Amino acid sequence: MPIYQTSGFEFEDPAVFADGMTRPDGAFVYARYSNPTVRSLEDAVAGLEGGVAAVAAASGMGAINMVLLGLLQPGDHVIAQHALYGGTAHMLDDLVERFGIQVSYVPEHDPAAVRAAIRPRTKLLYLETIANPMTQVADLPAMCAAAREAGILTAVDNTFASPILCRPIEHGADIVLHSTTKYLGGHADIIGGLAVFADDALYRKIWSYACTLGATPDPFAAWLTLRGMQTLALRMERHCANARVLATRLAGHPAVAAVHWPGLASHPSHEIAAKLLPDFSGVLSFDLLGGRAAGEKFMSSVRLALLAPSLGGVETLILHPASTSHRHLDEEQLAQAGIGAGTVRVAVGIEHAEDLWADIAQALD
Repeated sequence: MPIYQTSGFEFEDPAVFADGMTRPDGAFVYARYSNPTVRSLEDAVAGLEGGVAAVAAASGMGAINMVLLGLLQPGDHVIAQHALYGGTAHMLDDLVERFGIQVSYVPEHDPAAVRAAIRPRTKLLYLETIANPMTQVADLPAMCAAAREAGILTAVDNTFASPILCRPIEHGADIVLHSTTKYLGGHADIIGGLAVFADDALYRKIWSYACTLGATPDPFAAWLTLRGMQTLALRMERHCANARVLATRLAGHPAVAAVHWPGLASHPSHEIAAKLLPDFSGVLSFDLLGGRAAGEKFMSSVRLALLAPSLGGVETLILHPASTSHRHLDEEQLAQAGIGAGTVRVAVGIEHAEDLWADIAQALD
């Protein structure tokens, strides 16, 4: 796919020009509305996820915001799982404060809690396939069914799983969200986001709002994401295999209090994950016995892994969620999400597993 590095397109027919500004399947008119390179990315991810269409955005949070702001009105109610990406949790808090949108939080595996939380103005159930950073796995079939019974839309952030491990639309989701910055791009060289829709009318509604919101993706970033997706299946296989090695060995290390990776039988979500996923992603977290001081010492001692944000690239990255990605949460919210003072998140790359373990082991020592 070539890069259409242009902001606008020329016409000879005024009627075709005007029509292209009113619908996503019209002629390409202006890059804030649509672009051939961006559309190719949207079609590719929609195809992988089994959706009818997708809308790309300039970042993962851009995609999340265009969905939340495009669907919700002041006074509406959202049900969300306790364990959420910090940026999403911060945005929901902002909606509560600024627009009077109400939010109820439920466990990611409890459809009865969803039914109990439903109100007359409940509009959306918000889930993550694999939660950031403690890797809780949502019971998507049960949770989506509970929402559908009540006529509520379900949005699922599928970033940690990618379409290789899970396709939430197959389990009843209406909207699937991705930070394409992560596994889809796969090389830590772009920022992007995307929302996939199971319904054409919902897609057109959000497309129209996205054009006004202006969280427009760059065509070069879209092209790089398409390039990265060519190796997505291969990379995910290696991410998952490396994570299995590290999680298993960390679980037996005397300095580690607990390991959070759904592939371990000890993980609270393991039974759900084993039914839902063919493998368990390349992100894991672990709690050090020495608390925050031990976590800081560990992170300053790694040599191969990088102390850096994000995930899904070829390099292994580590961070301290309580002070970085989830810094907006208070102590109660951190506890509800399962994040401790000594929790370290590892976004496992595709390096040689023994090299990674040697680095982590010397840092633990």
